[in-house]
Amino acid sequence: MDTRTLEMRSSAVTLSDMEVFIFPPLIYSLMLANILSPRIWAWRDDPWFAGLERMTPYRRMTRIKQYIMDHYAFNLDLDTWGLTTQERELVRFRDFIDADALAQSNALFGYEGDKYYFDIDIRSHFGLDKYQGNVIPYWKTETVEAMDAFRFRPGYAAGAGECVSLAVLYAAAMFIVGRIPLRDIYLMATPLHSQNFVDVDDGVLTNNRRLVTKAMWFNGTELSAQARRALEHERITVVAHESGWIHTLYPETTMAHAAYEHFCGRLRAYLQIPLTGEILGNFVRHSRKFQPCFQVRHTVNGRDRYIGAERAFAYEEECSYRVTDGTRPKLLAEVETEEFRPEPLARRIVLNDLETFIRSQRLDLSKPDDVHQLKEKFSCDCLNAEIAMESLIRFCHTVPRLPDPADRVFTPLEPSLGIGVEDSRQEIMDRLDSIRDRHPYADLAWHAYRDLNRTGWEPFVKAGMERNPVSVAAVRDLDDGAMVREVEALPNESIYPEDGRLAQPDEVWNYRRGDGAERALLLANLIRARRPEQAIRIEVEDGRAVVVAGNDTWSFPSAKHLRPQVWTM
Repeated sequence: MDTRTLEMRSSAVTLSDMEVFIFPPLIYSLMLANILSPRIWAWRDDPWFAGLERMTPYRRMTRIKQYIMDHYAFNLDLDTWGLTTQERELVRFRDFIDADALAQSNALFGYEGDKYYFDIDIRSHFGLDKYQGNVIPYWKTETVEAMDAFRFRPGYAAGAGECVSLAVLYAAAMFIVGRIPLRDIYLMATPLHSQNFVDVDDGVLTNNRRLVTKAMWFNGTELSAQARRALEHERITVVAHESGWIHTLYPETTMAHAAYEHFCGRLRAYLQIPLTGEILGNFVRHSRKFQPCFQVRHTVNGRDRYIGAERAFAYEEECSYRVTDGTRPKLLAEVETEEFRPEPLARRIVLNDLETFIRSQRLDLSKPDDVHQLKEKFSCDCLNAEIAMESLIRFCHTVPRLPDPADRVFTPLEPSLGIGVEDSRQEIMDRLDSIRDRHPYADLAWHAYRDLNRTGWEPFVKAGMERNPVSVAAVRDLDDGAMVREVEALPNESIYPEDGRLAQPDEVWNYRRGDGAERALLLANLIRARRPEQAIRIEVEDGRAVVVAGNDTWSFPSAKHLRPQVWTM
């Protein structure tokens, strides 16, 4: 096994943010590992999904969304999987990527985004500012089993995961439960986020635990603002599809050219909308800094009355009516009479008049003359018309910063994945097993699946011994005897119930449980941290795993039915 293959297979086990960025196949391979897992297939039997086959694709997606909302929290605790250093990771990846390019594209190595992110101090927003100097978190992505196991951690009532974990969970669930073909699911990553674009209806975007339709994208609410943030202010670094991937930094592209063109066209169409009176109102809702420059006219007892836009929109928070649609009269009927003014408010644009103008003129924001007309209507002492128009155009037409297909050599993966929504789990397992030596997605999926009866042990053990710092830090103050007793006392129970599938040492430690083979690797990792030069091996036999370090041995019972093997380290 060459160095790159070993490193990539090992990365498929730990799936840190930087590993997913550097090795483009990993994000899709994790999704396939979740498809291989029986865990999501069991969702089909949940009463919540009864009758799903009679629903439209989008209705199926909303059922999946609610299930995910009920069973998983968004986890942004960057300390969950421990710390490393920039220098250590740069040395590890120096043969695979340029350090300067990494700094421009990954938040852990210096990326801070555009002016918007500087304004909100994005490193503070994500909690990265607490890491001083060269210290960075591993920020690992979890399998569905590791997500479910968060319920064993203090403070978690159910499962949890970060944005990439949730994105690949959604993709796998939409395929298995929603029966949405993989050809319609595109996984996207930016330096600070991960989302899916699903080619259903006008397009649907996943955003952490939520779904965002095109109508939602343009409704101007706080939830839509959160969903818009990544695509408005970051470039898309990688797109992964069943046909392959494209990465902004690598000239090699395996995604089918036609599939990428289709995706780009559909995403761009999703991100733009004609200007209407309702969309204008949604823009004002979205742009709170502009609200003090607008007012709404309303007839009260036969007379025109006026209220500041910021007060009108504030009432939306207390009821289901909206300023921007046909329910406006009902919303304004909820407003206390004393909030209205008998005369137009000074230095403010009347929203009603601007809406009427837009409806009558049918403006096209791609035409300079139409923009000029509208800019004149935006002119007032309160508002910088130039800035307001630029903001409105961006609101109505987000231009995604996609990987440039120019000068790329598109070499689609062969053979095709060849799995469909009518296939059983066993048929999918058989298919991915049959093509694993020819298809990187399939090969890496088995390593992300963690079944050591189906893969070599070297990548798994390499990951376990090099990238599991949480347990090492936790036992720092214990002597050797206490450390061993701590490991031995953990319940002999794996978060992966299937034969052959193993958790990494920090998963065992964080979730406070592990099969004997898993606890054996945990102990080996702890010993290696204390005695780096000592030779260690684990002898795996049916029914037990034995750690041998110098003259010391420790035996752990194992129910994993692993084939006999010896792990040297």
